[in-house]
Amino acid sequence: MDGFRTRGQPLAVAAIRAMLGSGLPHAILLAGPGGVGKTTLALDIAAALMCGADDPASRPCRTCRGCRMVEHGNHPDVHRLAPLGAGALIPIGGREDRGVRDLVGELSLMPVEGGARVAIIERAERMTEDAQSALLKTLEEPPARTTIILGADDEERLLPTIRSRSARVRLGPVGPRDVEAVLVGQGVADAPMAARLARITDGRPGHAIAYARAPEAVVLRGEIARTLLDLHRAGLTTRLIGLRDLAVRAGEMVRAIDAGTARAALDGGAATGGAVAGSRGRGRPRSAAGAAAGVAVAAQSPSDETSPDDAAPIDDRAARVPAAERRRGALALLEIWRGLVRDLGLVVVGELGAVRDQDLIDDLVPAAGRMTTVGIGAALGRLDVAAERLEGNVSPELVLDVLALHWTAAAVA
Repeated sequence: MDGFRTRGQPLAVAAIRAMLGSGLPHAILLAGPGGVGKTTLALDIAAALMCGADDPASRPCRTCRGCRMVEHGNHPDVHRLAPLGAGALIPIGGREDRGVRDLVGELSLMPVEGGARVAIIERAERMTEDAQSALLKTLEEPPARTTIILGADDEERLLPTIRSRSARVRLGPVGPRDVEAVLVGQGVADAPMAARLARITDGRPGHAIAYARAPEAVVLRGEIARTLLDLHRAGLTTRLIGLRDLAVRAGEMVRAIDAGTARAALDGGAATGGAVAGSRGRGRPRSAAGAAAGVAVAAQSPSDETSPDDAAPIDDRAARVPAAERRRGALALLEIWRGLVRDLGLVVVGELGAVRDQDLIDDLVPAAGRMTTVGIGAALGRLDVAAERLEGNVSPELVLDVLALHWTAAAVA
C-alpha cells in the first residue's frame, strides 16, 4: 500500500498514514500478537520519515537513499533495541549489554543525516521495570524530531505511564491469503507450502516466514502434534515421560528456526518476522554456524545456570538443557498443543474444513471421538493457565506434569 511493506493490516496502515499526514506523535505503541507485522510496520514508519521524496503522500518511495538505508538496516538515525540473551529481556543497559540507557544516549546526539530520528523497541514488554522507568523521561520530553516506536505482544506488561504517553495502534492476525502472498513474494515457500504455513501459524506472517526458513521445524511440529494425540490414550507414566520429551523436541524445533533465521540473515534475507511463539525474542544476531553450535552445546553439555527449575526431577536429556531453554521449549510445545486442541474442537462440532492443519485430519478424526466440547474447553483453559505460569517463572517440568494428569481419554468417562 503506497510503499508500505506491511500486508494484511489495512486499518493499522490507514491510522499510520493519517498520523504521517497530520503530524506523527512522538511515541507510538504497536500492539498485537507476535509475528503479525509490528516490526515491519515500524520499519515502514521509519522509511516514511527518512524518505526524501518531494511529495509527502508518496513516502516511503522505496527508491531514495533514505528508504534504501532503512531497508538494508544501516540508516544511522534509525536505532533498534530488542530482547537479549536466553532470558529474552531488555535491560536498563549502560554496562556490557546494550539497553534502554544506551538507546536514550544515542537519541541525545545530533542526527547524522540532519533529519528525523526513529527508535524502535521490539517486544517492549520484555523491558525490565528499571528499563521502563528509564525510558519514561524520554517519552515525556523527547528530543526534537524523534519518534519512539514500541512493539508489544502483551501491552498489559508495560507500565501504565508508558501506555498513556503513546499513541496506540492495534494489529491483529493477517488473512491466510495475505500470509501466502508474503511467503510466495519473498520466495521462501512455494504455493502449497505457503498455504499450509498460513493456516498453521494462525495469521502471523512472521511466524510463517520463520517456519518456511526451517523446513525441518515444520516436520518436527507435525511429529509433536501426532505424539500429543498418541499420549491422549496412553497411561499416566507414559504421558509424564512423553510430555517432557516433547518439550525437549519443541526446543530443538525452536533452535532449528533460530538457525534458519540466522542463515537467512547471512544470505541477506529480510527481517520481517521474528521467532515463533515459544521463542521469546532474539538478542544479538548469531551466525548460522553459531546457532548450530548452540544446538550442539545444549544437547551435549550440562548447564552451569542455577534456577528454581533445577530442583525439579528431570530426565538426563532435559537436564543438559539450560533452564531458560527448557522454558522456551515448553512454551513452544504449549502453542502447538493449543492449536491441536482447537482443531480437535472443530472436528468434534463437524467443521472439518476449518481445521488449520489439514495434514492431521486422519489423526484428528479418531481422537475427536474420545473428546467432548466441554473437554475441549477445559483443555484450552488449562493450556492458557499453563502458559501464564511458564511466563511467571514456574518450573516447566511441574507445569507439564500437571497437564499430563488431565490429558487423558479416561477423563471423558
